[in-house]
Amino acid sequence: MKEDYRDECEILKAIAHPVRLKIIELLIRGFPSEECRVSSIQNRLDLPQSTVSQHLQILKNKGIIDGSKSGLEVCYKVIDARAVKILQILRK
Repeated sequence: MKEDYRDECEILKAIAHPVRLKIIELLIRGFPSEECRVSSIQNRLDLPQSTVSQHLQILKNKGIIDGSKSGLEVCYKVIDARAVKILQILRK
């Protein structure tokens, strides 16, 4: 068997936290672009900005999300289709 599932394990480890799953869910829903910022995600989750930023950094480091800078703000989006599929499976 050639497949060792290392990449898949890294994705699963990165999203295996309730806050990170909720962040991915919020970003997938496609809410208005001004709400893809840290401050908006923070308000939706009712968590400290530093906590949200730490979770976003983990997701970004694993290539699950990416951020584009607009002035002083960064707008995040999910870029890994596997994370989207995993969340869809979990919702069932």
